[in-house]
Amino acid sequence: MKFIELKDKEISELQKMLIEKKSELFELRLKLKTMQLNNPSQIAIIRKDIARINTAISAKKD
Repeated sequence: MKFIELKDKEISELQKMLIEKKSELFELRLKLKTMQLNNPSQIAIIRKDIARINTAISAKKD
């Protein structure tokens, strides 16, 4: 996901995406602890997506 894609969305859409990504991160962390996660780099990708969404939300509020 790129910041350019997020820039044009509404704050409500961004907040929904943020909730989805956070729940996805939670599930990945659970899989990591139970040794079911095949690709641990997915966690870093989701964390970066969450940061991008937070940046887009804060840019919209200004």
